[in-house]
Amino acid sequence: MRARTPVAVSLLLVLIPLLVAVFGPLIPVDAAPGMPYERGAGHPLGTDGLGRDVLELLLVGGRTALGMAIGAVAIAYLAGGLIGLVAASTRHRWLDELLIRPLDVLMPLPSLLVISVVAVGWRASAVAITLAVAAVNVPTVARLVRAAALDAASSPVVEALRMQRESWIGIHLGYVGRAVLGPVAADLGTRITLAVFLVASVNFLGLGLSPTAPDWAVSISRNREGLLLQPWAVLAPAILLVAFTLGFNLLADRLVHRTRRMAEVPR
Repeated sequence: MRARTPVAVSLLLVLIPLLVAVFGPLIPVDAAPGMPYERGAGHPLGTDGLGRDVLELLLVGGRTALGMAIGAVAIAYLAGGLIGLVAASTRHRWLDELLIRPLDVLMPLPSLLVISVVAVGWRASAVAITLAVAAVNVPTVARLVRAAALDAASSPVVEALRMQRESWIGIHLGYVGRAVLGPVAADLGTRITLAVFLVASVNFLGLGLSPTAPDWAVSISRNREGLLLQPWAVLAPAILLVAFTLGFNLLADRLVHRTRRMAEVPR
């Protein structure tokens, strides 16, 4: 599927939902409330089960649907990446064990269960859900960065930089950090897709945001009973979520394929 799908199509699948999420709230939609699951009557995509305009909800709901997932991945890479770099660069085995072993205990925990418990405890809190999604991704990110940085952190180049009294930040973010960019970039697409799935699942199950929130997953869950009456109340947000995750998967797959080809080129 990767070979048959042009890069432009993959980018388009990602950019349309992303642009809707970023700029949608800035677009004014003058639509008065109507009857539940109404078609037409000044509503291009009809109304939802509460009589609200679906197009207006679509423009507003992407900010939480994608914003929470992307924010969680960013936090996971900041925390997990720092842990992985420190664990790979330390000369003390006890510090490596202290940083990595607790994360090994957290990895087998079911991600959706952990996030659901947090979501129930802090009901309708976007910040709590974002932090929970970030927390369940930190162990795997830290493991990935540590594995990718081990060879570079123990290379003669790093020893030479230490002898020149280069700073830790300069060595590990400047030199070692470049060595992990490839694996991190290849992992990014899958990581964001997983985060979108986790956030959407919690909201769809009614454990996350308020049932009246305009979030895309909440809209799908709330209006699924009226699918046959007014399908766009469900299909419109579902199409945007599927397009975003599918496009990111295709781009990540291409990036992994290109990274492997570059690694196979003889030097």
